[in-house]
Amino acid sequence: MKYVKLGHTGLDVSRLCLGCMTYGVSERGAHAWTLDEEASRPLIRRALELGINFLDTANVYSDGTSEEFVGRVLKEHGQRDAIVLATKVHGRMHAGPNGMGLSRKAILSEVDHSLRRLGTDYVDLYQIHRWDHRTPIEETMEALHDVVKAGKVRYIGASSMYAWQFAKAQHVAERNGWTRFVSMQNHYNLLYREEEREMMPLCQDMGVAVIPWSPLARGRLTRAWDEGSERLQTDKYGKTLYVTPDADRRVVDAVASVAAARGVPKAQVALAWVLSKPWVTAPIVGASKAQHLDDAMAALALSLTPEEIGVLEEHYVPHAVSGHA
Repeated sequence: MKYVKLGHTGLDVSRLCLGCMTYGVSERGAHAWTLDEEASRPLIRRALELGINFLDTANVYSDGTSEEFVGRVLKEHGQRDAIVLATKVHGRMHAGPNGMGLSRKAILSEVDHSLRRLGTDYVDLYQIHRWDHRTPIEETMEALHDVVKAGKVRYIGASSMYAWQFAKAQHVAERNGWTRFVSMQNHYNLLYREEEREMMPLCQDMGVAVIPWSPLARGRLTRAWDEGSERLQTDKYGKTLYVTPDADRRVVDAVASVAAARGVPKAQVALAWVLSKPWVTAPIVGASKAQHLDDAMAALALSLTPEEIGVLEEHYVPHAVSGHA
């Protein structure tokens, strides 16, 4: 496993991050395709055995049960300080007007609930899952600063939003002497490259780590365009992300072409492309099968030629912004 610094911090993270949205009680939350605890445990343990020290989850994933699964495995693993544990806050966790968002009330409450579910007294990276239009960013940034100073959180990060919003949040923190974001978890893959316009250059300029979600486009880049899966059929949010089928099909076909010429699975090629970008720190990889982890590890050693990258990129067309809400 390769390790890199998380942006301009002293924190070392594996070049791959295990995305834990795949693990949780399927009857709770919005993800009917998730794996139960018995099926999740060996995959999380396998990731740790492979040297992945960076795990990402969220309070809203399967109504908190993803955090519970991860926490129990890490307790058994017995090396909490060797793990970089990330979770997120924003999504609805209970009924009522204060059941979601990034108010001071929500953040101070939800960080404690996440710590309880994870079975730990600190989170390494605490991220805002989305922008909260109902709460002043000053309130959010001060609350995040306070949970850092309380020792409950080591670093803070953000997820999908517009570049101007991210810049504003960083400015507010710097102006007030509060903790700044060290990472951006955004939507980025061969089917969605709009982040290259503003967010990626901004993160490079600020020294912010980029840990993209859905680097394989929710599996669309790993199989033939017309081939289905349980997740594709039940993932309502995923169906809102990729709505240019003609162009996207050509990109998927290009992945298949390069993979066939290399004699490797399509997943390795698609992930190797993400890893080839200098602004990417550690893509967040989901794994519902052991083979998914094996492919991710192999992608680390797969170096694409400029010609292959050209083949993969030539069919991309501009897309509407997606993933910010």
